[in-house]
This record gives sequence, C-alpha cells and structure tokens, in this order.
Amino acid sequence: MSTYAAPLRDMQFVMKELVGLADITAMPDCAEVTSDLVDAVLDEAGRFAAEVLEPLNRGGDTHGAQCADGKVSSAPGFKAAYEQFVTGGWNGLSGESDFGGQGLPHVVAMPVQEMWNSANMAFCLCPMLTSGVLEALKLCGSPSQKQLFMPRLTAGTWSGTMNLTEPQAGSDLAAVRTRAILEGDHYRIHGTKIFITWGEHDMAENIIHLVLARKPDAPDGVKGISLFIVPKFLINTDGSLGERNDVKCVSIEHKLGIHASPTCVMSYGDAAGAIGYQVGEENRGLEYMFIMMNHARLAVGLEGVAIAERAYQHAREYARTRVQGRAIGQKAGERVTIIHHPDVRRMLLSMKAQTEAMRALAYTASAALDKSKHHPDDKERRRNQALVDFLIPIVKGWCTEQCVEIASTGVQIHGGMGFVEETGAAQYLRDARITTIYEGTTGIQAADLVGRKVGYEKGATAFAVLGDMRKLVAELALSANAEVRGLGSHMEQAVESLARATQWVVDTFPKDPNAVAAVSVPFLKLWGTVAGGWQMARAALIADAGLTAGADDADFYRAKIATAKFYSDHILQNSSAQSFEVCNGASSVIGFHDAQF
Repeated sequence: MSTYAAPLRDMQFVMKELVGLADITAMPDCAEVTSDLVDAVLDEAGRFAAEVLEPLNRGGDTHGAQCADGKVSSAPGFKAAYEQFVTGGWNGLSGESDFGGQGLPHVVAMPVQEMWNSANMAFCLCPMLTSGVLEALKLCGSPSQKQLFMPRLTAGTWSGTMNLTEPQAGSDLAAVRTRAILEGDHYRIHGTKIFITWGEHDMAENIIHLVLARKPDAPDGVKGISLFIVPKFLINTDGSLGERNDVKCVSIEHKLGIHASPTCVMSYGDAAGAIGYQVGEENRGLEYMFIMMNHARLAVGLEGVAIAERAYQHAREYARTRVQGRAIGQKAGERVTIIHHPDVRRMLLSMKAQTEAMRALAYTASAALDKSKHHPDDKERRRNQALVDFLIPIVKGWCTEQCVEIASTGVQIHGGMGFVEETGAAQYLRDARITTIYEGTTGIQAADLVGRKVGYEKGATAFAVLGDMRKLVAELALSANAEVRGLGSHMEQAVESLARATQWVVDTFPKDPNAVAAVSVPFLKLWGTVAGGWQMARAALIADAGLTAGADDADFYRAKIATAKFYSDHILQNSSAQSFEVCNGASSVIGFHDAQF
C-alpha cells in the first residue's frame, strides 16, 4: 500500500499564486501571518498527517469504534493521536485568539485540514464538528457561554457535536420532536437524535452537544425550533467537570465506511431530563444551526478534495509498480508497468485534473470567506460574503460528487485487486460515499443553489462570476502560448453554455420552481465543471507567466499547463451536455407519472 505525502507544492501554488495569500495577509487582522510561517505550518502539518494520522487509517477502518453500555471506545491509537493533536495546538489553528486560538486565516487552515482528511478522514471528523460548534457560539452564544465553552473547545480538551435530525424527521427538520422544558436557569431536554458524528467517545474530557429542540408553546414547523447547549458532563461553577448529564449513546451505526468515526444514536432525558442551556433567542435555533452547517458544508467539500487526492496518490503508485502486459505495438520484450497503458494514463489524468480543479475552487471559497470577515472595506466584505455563500453549495456538492467518481476510478485502475480490501483502494470509495450526504445531500445543496443563491437574487452573484470568467477568456486569447490560447476557446464555449443555463434558471424559477428543482443537480454540476475549468485556466496563465519569467520550478509549471489542457479537453467539454440537460430536461422528469416507475 502507498503512503500519503501532502501535495505541498500544489497547495502552495494555489494559496500563494492563484487565490492571493498576500492579499489576505495584507488585511489588518491577518498582518502577522507571513509566507514563511505558512510554509512552516504546512510542512509540520504534512509530517503529522503522514507520521501520526495515516498509519491509523487502515486499522481504524478494520477495527472501527466500539460501543458497549453506552460508552464508545475509539479505534486503537486514536486517543493517543488526539492527545498529540491537542498538545500540538492543531485544534486551535484558526480559532479566535481571544479564546486561545492561533487566529490563522481560513485559507491557511484549509490545506492543513485537507492533509488530515486525506490521511485519516474518520479521525478528522471529530475536530471538524468542534470547529462548527465554535463558529455557532462565536456568533450566537452569550458572553458567559463563550467564556465557559470556547477556550476548552478551541484547545480541543472538549469536543463538540451538532444534533439535528431524528428518526421520523430525516432532512425535514420541521418534524423535530425533541422537547425542552424550562426549569429555573436551564432546560430539561427529552428526545432522541440520530446520525450524531462523534456523539460519544473517549478522546476528549467533555463533549458539548448543540441540540435542536422545541419548547412546549413553540409554533409548529421550523419556526418553533430553538438551540440548546447540552454537555456530556455538567460543569461546576469553578469550571471543573461535575456529574454525568442525562444523555447517553444508545448505539452506533454499522456503516459503509468511516468505521472509526462513531455515528451515534443519542438519547436525551431517559431519567430526569438532560440539562441544557438556550443559545440566543428562542425559536431561532435552525437559523443558528445553519451558521454551523454552512461552516461544515465547506469543510465537507474539502473532504471531497482530500479523499480524491488520497485515492489519486494510491492509484498512481499502484500504476507505477504494477507490471502487466506490453506496450501497444510491442510484440516482444519486457512487460511494462500499467502507467504506460494509454487508458490507465487517461484515468490517472482524470483523477489528477479534477482533484486540482476541486482544490483550487475550495481554496478560492476559503479566501472569499477570509475577505468577507477581515477586509477593511465594507463593500468588499459584502461582495465576498455573497461570493462565498454562492460557492459553498457548489464546493460541497460538486467536490463530493466528483470525489466518489475519482475514488471509483482509483478502484478501476487497480483492476480486480481494487475490489479486494487488502489493497486499500476500496476504503477511499467507501469513505467518500458519505460526503455527498453529510450536511445536506447533493439535492439539498442544489436546491439551495437554484433557490436562495440564484432564483431569489435573480442571478446577481452568478452573473458577476460569469463576468469574471469572461474577463479570463479575454486574457487567455492574448497569450503567446498556443496551448494557453487553446484553453480560451474551450473556456468561452463552456462559459456561454453556463450562462444560458443560468439565465434559464433565473427566468423559469419565478413561474415554475418545480421545473428548476427537476434539473437543479445537473445545474450544480455544470457550475462545478465550469468553475473548475475557470480555476484551471487561471492556473495555466499563472504557470505560463512563471515559465516566461524563468522560474526555477519549470517542471511544475509545465505540468500545471498540461493538466489544465487535459481538463479542458476531457472534463470541461461536459458543460455543453450539462447545459442542454438543464435547459431541456425538466419536462421528462415532471411528466413521468408515478405509476410508470
């Protein structure tokens, strides 16, 4: 089996040359972050991923987390690794400095999280959920709640979860039944929550659950849901841990993948009721939880990038070492490794090109997130907030869908051995499969995109992004490099295909939202395909400029241009078919009668 090596050169290229790390570090709140500091962080994170997390990944998959008598034991080695993780300060990398975090920009934390997820996604789901809890408390928690919970969550000595759905609810959170009854300065929580990632474990001292529940007099539907903090252990006035709260893990799910990440069924209030504390105003719980969920959606999109990268590395190393057959046209002589066979090369390039495009788009979203928070100009903050809101469903939906395809291609490259667990290729496919479901399925991301992000604002942000793409097409046409100019003609066709589909959504949504919903996922995939091509073409322009300037790393830049060409020839061409499906495919979905299924 191959070992993971962080793709540091590509990460640095995307951060520094593509998304403009210097622009972010020039903002007042980020002024202490230097290029050398970023390099040091990435180097050390890569070492931690390769030496500490990745060696536990296979064993975590085969052994899994174990549940007995309401207590969950983490997979072998995970607790010790988490202690190293916390001691090293990794949990607080982008955390608020006021609460003990290092306050690094999100765009710096992004590649670090990618490394950890590539090395061991099941492990990384625990700190990922904690960061979401921190984001929600930062924006919605009271001053006393922030002071009590955020320092320990930032340090990682306490972990966090979000408890949304229930057995009868699924994605329809209007059906949530968990009850919250006022008792003095707190509430008693009664109910059952399902699919709670790392809801119970032995790695952190305490677990802080954010729980959606209803008060007795709350209105029906989503407007009657409030948000509550429910700790695993109650907290004494001096901050020490008290008795166990009335919350326990009933069972953990037996899953297709991520076996080392316990997915828990949590029971609240089997006895007197679990003690909880309201966050923010009553009946605004779902609104608050969406803060955490949007943060998590970007993180899940990054999981798609991470598993795609790991599957690519695994397949690439297998192709370099697996000897089978002779080169085409060679009737005698030594057999060759399969990387010499054209179709294997095509599959590897498909994995590589899509993963690089996904990384570039995800990091672009994270850079916009940093600017939305820290840019000194209010207009720029609002513009970048609109951009990150627009990109999040695309990053989450497209990157995870392509991740499943990429991991499947990795299995295919292994041939029959890919279907055998011992080679390790199958684990990436199994682990990848949850990413299209986590934090809202691809259909939910697509509904968000066509509704809130395009339909309701009449395409304002979408058309602004299309304008940026058209500017790039004009730049590509001026390139002295024929290969780079060729990207421009392909990109122009793709942009116009995307523009037609976007205009169709804007025109159709007000009068027939059902038709738009029928093709919303193809629309999301179209945006991902073209936005990925946009980033790859930008990368090619930058690489060509580097070559012209006589950059030392010429081989990297030449490979970047060649990879962008492959993306343009093989991936971007799908945009015309996807656009046709969006503009013409709704009627065959809507017109199909129930009895015909």
